[in-house]
Amino acid sequence: MILRQFLHHDPVGISYLFGCGGKATGAVVDPVGDIQPYLQAAENAGMKINLVIDTHVHADHVSAGRALAEATGAPYVLSAEARVAFPFKGVRDGEVLPLGNVTAKVLHTPGHTPEHVCILVTDHTRGEEPWFVLSGHTLMVGDLGRTELATSAEEGAKQLFHSARRLKELPDDVEVLAGAYAGSVCGRRLSGKPWSTIGFEKRHNQAFMIADEAEFIRFMVSEIPPAPPEAAKIRAVNSGGAAAAA
Repeated sequence: MILRQFLHHDPVGISYLFGCGGKATGAVVDPVGDIQPYLQAAENAGMKINLVIDTHVHADHVSAGRALAEATGAPYVLSAEARVAFPFKGVRDGEVLPLGNVTAKVLHTPGHTPEHVCILVTDHTRGEEPWFVLSGHTLMVGDLGRTELATSAEEGAKQLFHSARRLKELPDDVEVLAGAYAGSVCGRRLSGKPWSTIGFEKRHNQAFMIADEAEFIRFMVSEIPPAPPEAAKIRAVNSGGAAAAA
């Protein structure tokens, strides 16, 4: 298994390169900014970038996903639920993306946005159980993602409750590799530590701990932070809409 984590500061976010070193095949998840660091990291690891994945249509930064996909010739991957104005490889819940001896299982986890997916990764040279989940802005260290950027806060929270419950069913030792950390506008109580485990978040993440749906919705809509600057415009750009030409 090859795994590289990229911490971004402006905007605050996390990207990943992961895959199979033995078969020299990998994927980049949630790329931000200049694509050269991803190309260089893949070259240094002796890997080809075979997939470029965005966990969702972002509203806090302009994605580098399409640019990286074009540069590498890799498919640009989004949930099949995404509503965008350009061609992409749509993936559905339960679909497995092969990367040599590594597999990436798609989990549709709406709530932060309707099209959000998490990626559950297994290294079959180590074992058949999942090793980590790339959880985007669904489950982060210390909080869950805000719910009003693509739909109403209440509807998003209702969807997120069921997505969170699904992630709670993963084994406690599965590592949580989130798409953001402290300083991101997409959460409220985010830790500066950019990884965790399902078990630790079940015990210490206040939002993730809530088992009652009505209580969860009240909690999620009670402290909505200020929206990212130009959030609607950024999401439109990432969707390939009219704002992309502005």
